[in-house]
Formats: sequence, C-alpha cells, structure tokens
Amino acid sequence: MASNPSHFGHPGSNFGNRILRRWAARITKHPAAQTSGAKRATNPAQQAHEEPIPPREPKKTYKILIADDHAIVRRGLRALLDSQPGLEVCAEASTGIETMDRVQRYKPDLLMLDLTMPEMNGLEVAREIHKRLPETAVLILSMHFSEEVAREVLRCGALGYVLKSDADVELLSAIDHVRHKQPFFTSRLALSMAQNYVDAATEGGGQGSALPGSPLTPREVQVVQLLAEGKSNKQVASVLGVSTRTIESHRNHIMHKMSFASFSEMIRFAVRNNLVSA
Repeated sequence: MASNPSHFGHPGSNFGNRILRRWAARITKHPAAQTSGAKRATNPAQQAHEEPIPPREPKKTYKILIADDHAIVRRGLRALLDSQPGLEVCAEASTGIETMDRVQRYKPDLLMLDLTMPEMNGLEVAREIHKRLPETAVLILSMHFSEEVAREVLRCGALGYVLKSDADVELLSAIDHVRHKQPFFTSRLALSMAQNYVDAATEGGGQGSALPGSPLTPREVQVVQLLAEGKSNKQVASVLGVSTRTIESHRNHIMHKMSFASFSEMIRFAVRNNLVSA
C-alpha cells in the first residue's frame, strides 16, 4: 500500500508553523542569500592598470517554480535561489491546481514541489507533470522522512527528494544534480535506503523469504513476529539491535509488500502463519 501524503500530519498547527518559520529563517540566512548582490571594493589605481575583460556570453537561466502552501517557505526559498547566478524563480504556487496551471503557463525547467498541497497533493501533481510536460524536472521538498514516499516519488517521475530540515545545506546540490538529469536524495534518507538494501540482501542470503510464498525477507518476518507479540517499535529495535527508524521503515515495507490495510491485518497474518499463537 503506497503511502499517501495526505495521511501525514499537515504542518498547519501552531507547532508546525513555528518549525516552518525557523526553517525559512535558516534558508534566508544562508550565506549565499546574505551575500546576494555584494561587490568587493576596487582600488581606482589598480582598476586603471587592469586590462578590460572581454564580455562572456551569458549562460541560460535555469527557471524554477516554487510550489508550497506556506508563504513563509516560498519567501525563504526565493531568497536563497534568487541569490544564485544562473537561477531564476519564475513563479510561485500555493495549491496543486494552481501549480498545474502555472507550470503549463511558465514552463519552468524545475518544479520544486511540496508533498502536502491543497486540492492535489504533490505526488498527484508530479505524475501529471511527468505525463504532460516531461521536460520540466520535479524536485520534492518535504518535511516527511519516509523511504516508501521516496520510492513513490521516483515512480511518479520526480528526480529528487530533499527534507526541509536539510534544505539549507543540500538544496543547491540537489538542484545541480537534477539540472544534470541525476537523481538526488537527501543524505539521511539515502543512507537509510542503502543500509536497508544491504540488510535485505544479507538477510536473504540468496535463499528467498523465511516464509514460503511470501515476499518478506527473514528480517521482515522477525519484525512482524515481534510486533505481533505486542512489542513497540522501540522494543523491537532494541531486540534486533537497530534504530527505531529502521524498524519503522521495515514496518512500512511490510505493509506495502503485503498490501495490509491496517496493523490488525498484520497480526492476523502472523497468526495464520504460526508466527505467534492466537
């Protein structure tokens, strides 16, 4: 079952807005944004002896459309991006429908897109843009740390996924990757996905799943068993010697692989397969 960003807690609460204000302030204070337009003083005597520099052919401006339902986030992003040579924020949008309209009108090179948008969520918008205007690259900017959503982002045709909490450090690098048609995932998420891939390969040992006919890896079967016994994510993490976030990731994979609509379905699966007693 693919994760639906509309099910996530939308950052519209007072707490969420405080986070967004702090984050936008960090973006606005980014060194690149602060030095925008700054020029070094030139000594007139030195200037007189300098040979004229032939004009360079201007580079093509890379046009970016920012789509986020929080004005403070859009302002912070614009302050950072407008300070970069060769980048131009050509338009902004605050809803999914408005984003579709403005992408078709301005035809940006890059759509920087939030996941939790009114009217159409970010994944729906990304799918439509990929179908209608494949020349516009899509970079998802989100508050949600989720491997499953990151995979869904790729399936929708987006090239990148950056956490808002990491944007002041990684956003410009992400834009450069996407500009050159290279995928980019925020570093924490990329490391987590790589580790889980290695874990799955190691645990599988080339022998398939621990349950005949099931797509689950042996580690995922362990997670199902421990959760079905009533242990919390934290307790399961302690038993297996991994982080709580890794267990949450395993749990999301299991729900998706097995198309479980609820946790109770996972429990029934565990009982049917004698992983726990009824």
